[in-house]
Amino acid sequence: MGARNPVTAFCRDCLKDTADTAKRCAACGSPRLARHADLATLTIAHIDCDAFYATIEKRDDPALADKPLIIGGGKRGVVSTCCYIARTYGVRSAMPMFKALELCPQAAIVKPNMRKYAEVGREVRAAMLALTPQVEPLSIDEAFLDLTGTERLHGMSAAKVLARFARDIERDVGITVSIGLSANKFLAKIASDLDKPRGFAVIGQSEAMTFLAPRPVGFIYGVGAVSAGKLAQDGFRVIGDLQRADEHDLMRRYGEEGQRLWRLARGIDTRKVDPERDTKSVSSETTFNTDISDFRPLEQTLWELTEKVSARLKAAQLAGSTVTLKLKSADFKTRTRARSLAAPTQLAGRIFAEGRDMLKNEVGSTRYRLIGIGVSHLVESDGEDLSDLLNRRGALAEHAVDKLREKFGKAAVVKGLAIEEE
Repeated sequence: MGARNPVTAFCRDCLKDTADTAKRCAACGSPRLARHADLATLTIAHIDCDAFYATIEKRDDPALADKPLIIGGGKRGVVSTCCYIARTYGVRSAMPMFKALELCPQAAIVKPNMRKYAEVGREVRAAMLALTPQVEPLSIDEAFLDLTGTERLHGMSAAKVLARFARDIERDVGITVSIGLSANKFLAKIASDLDKPRGFAVIGQSEAMTFLAPRPVGFIYGVGAVSAGKLAQDGFRVIGDLQRADEHDLMRRYGEEGQRLWRLARGIDTRKVDPERDTKSVSSETTFNTDISDFRPLEQTLWELTEKVSARLKAAQLAGSTVTLKLKSADFKTRTRARSLAAPTQLAGRIFAEGRDMLKNEVGSTRYRLIGIGVSHLVESDGEDLSDLLNRRGALAEHAVDKLREKFGKAAVVKGLAIEEE
């Protein structure tokens, strides 16, 4: 008997094999078919929950199902995330709320509930770990998975295991995910963004260069606007330009980064899925519509960002011992200042005190277009700060405020700093 031909198409809903030319599943009639020549052999995946916070809120409040939904704060805040309906109006994450409401005034606004989102994130993570121990978390709502060698365990290919996972998460958790499947992490991450929401996209190694060639260089992770501008000045506007370049020439120009760009432009990524990778920091930043040099508005924004960082730390049951302030000036130069604490904290009050103290030393004639605050050197925390008795009262007061806000909403208790001066 000849070798069995590998499966190149199957139904994402019932998992039945199908002809690679079929438009619908012959077994269940679903049009959601996965098809690719390498479908049976690829094992590296990136799983990304679709509009995570917004999807959870729509799950919990059916009245929001067909409405544009923005998760974020008041008019002076920023958009944490938004649903796909709101995105059709041009609303995007990190956009100032006033701008988002100009684009989509009919949107429903919901304050973020990080504790709830973290609980759902842990539920999804547990389901990932049931597929393979090789899970590398990237954030609360996304991760890389390596399913190499799990075919015998699950009785099916990695592709089918992932399709079943997506189906089960939608049924059991009430949210949707998008999946990218490929030969390495770089290509898998790209694939997961191709077919959102409820997506399942595949990029094979053999097609990587052709797929990447027409994309702008900013398509490569780590290449931001400034780096892309520099590359464009040097004649590298699309990834195909990098593909045609000599590796040693790129290394002479850009050092190790040049070699990284040369390899990724060809779809080469040797990084392994690392299950030991932990969250190294929690941070939040915002870009102003107009550059700011005055201390007071910078201080107010710093407090808003600090509260977000603190909420995320508390939701993830983490505390950190290094506070980092980030500032970007009008000429796009970045300043970072860091301080180590005597003990790890997750308290907004302590984080803000350090950030504010560092900010005072940076304010003067310089105008800033961005400010951010972050906490690193993280450890697990049960909510008790490892602080001395003098800080105990402040910690208890902050936790009491958290409980009031959890019950009555964030606006129930507003710190004096957050109220604009007349």
